[in-house]
Amino acid sequence: MIYDERSRVLVLRLKYADRTDLAPLLARHMVRAGRELLAEADLLVPVPLHRGRLFRRRYNQAGLLAVAIGRIAHLPVVPDALQRVRGTPALARLGAAARHEVLRGAIVARPSRRERLAGRRVILVDDVMTTGATLGACARAVLAAGAVSVDVLVAARASDPARMGSDGGRTTGA
Repeated sequence: MIYDERSRVLVLRLKYADRTDLAPLLARHMVRAGRELLAEADLLVPVPLHRGRLFRRRYNQAGLLAVAIGRIAHLPVVPDALQRVRGTPALARLGAAARHEVLRGAIVARPSRRERLAGRRVILVDDVMTTGATLGACARAVLAAGAVSVDVLVAARASDPARMGSDGGRTTGA
């Protein structure tokens, strides 16, 4: 989807308002949009949350989406393949350069999951892609673990990250 006022409501409810029931709905749309990618993939990996943020939120919205997509597309999900080894501030108010800098070295492949990634075609799953900084950090970690390819599937995508407001409300599409 394009990350506009309508899709933003859905994504933010999933992310912050405990509307985990929205994950299957968004996943169905993601499966339709990513049909070709999913047909060539070996496994799905959600973008990780830092353990402190996961504790506060109680769930990882990217993980919920990945599990729902995996069920529909009959693909395995490795929910803990990646880890945030240090907390990062909320990225919504940061520009692209600052996001890339904040994420440098913050996401790595979990050592015990590296063999699951090696030689595989991986799809990273997230709720929203704005500048691509988080997904880029995840892709670098997956490739460093030996994945042969990495693609991205998101519920919503900023069509122009430069137009994103300071509150994180970019226009995006998946």
